[in-house]
Amino acid sequence: MFIVKHRAVWYSISGVLIVASLAAVLVWGLKFGIDFTGGSLMEVQYSVADMRSHDSVAQSLEELGVRGASVRPTGETGYLIRTPFLTPDEYSAVRSTLGGTEVRYDAIGPTIGDELQTRAVYAVLLVLVMITLFIAFVFRHVSKPVSSWKYGVVALLALAHDVIIPLGAFALMGQYWGAEVDTLFVTAILVILGFSVHDTIVVFDRTREKLKRLTEEGREEPFEHTVGAAVTETLARSINTSLTTVLALVALYIWGPAVTQYFVLALIIGVVAGTYSSIFIGSPLLVTLQKMQKEPVVEDAKHHKKKK
Repeated sequence: MFIVKHRAVWYSISGVLIVASLAAVLVWGLKFGIDFTGGSLMEVQYSVADMRSHDSVAQSLEELGVRGASVRPTGETGYLIRTPFLTPDEYSAVRSTLGGTEVRYDAIGPTIGDELQTRAVYAVLLVLVMITLFIAFVFRHVSKPVSSWKYGVVALLALAHDVIIPLGAFALMGQYWGAEVDTLFVTAILVILGFSVHDTIVVFDRTREKLKRLTEEGREEPFEHTVGAAVTETLARSINTSLTTVLALVALYIWGPAVTQYFVLALIIGVVAGTYSSIFIGSPLLVTLQKMQKEPVVEDAKHHKKKK
């Protein structure tokens, strides 16, 4: 009940985070990886004896005429190098100059990158639409005091919250730490959407059960109390599930391979944001919508009494 009662506080916190995230995206933009822009990605490992400095690797690429290259340390003796798309001759020249052991090499043309970017946007939008329709269908028998389609709308708003915050975080990290948005990031967003909507549906379903029980028993209580009780009853489950997930992700971030670190970081941010929205945003929004549709009726009733 405490959570629903003080919903204005939670709305304010989310509002600040969303505005800050949107501002970061608009001001700095997202730094897209080669999956979307096209280019080449090479990971090179050196032995301790042959280890080269960061400046030495960057200078070698500059001398070869490779412009706009990004060199990032990976592990203790390796570098992850991103460059514009390399022709076979350019690739051979880079390999012979850098030396070391090539761990991996990926190259994506600009046309394929544009196609992947379009498909990624379509994938996220399709998932959002399907989730909204699914929730509206599942809750189709719930019409009072909030219509079933409003459950879908609320879930969609909560999911938008869970997507915008990781985008803002990556805009910030892209500006200062070189974090890139690639297909792994899109995968993380899709995973976050599934995780978040599952948590939201659990609370919604508990609310539906309570409304059904009240109807069967012929009792009535304020919708705010019903939703508050549903949130309270599922609170421990939501936090415990998210906490165990985040702990596993933190371990993977610390001890996992460098290539998946930003993917895992996106999941951590998204899971935390999704847990927050499921508890503090989704269900309280149902109460807000119910009060918005109820207020005109109350005003009409008072006006009718005055006329009498």
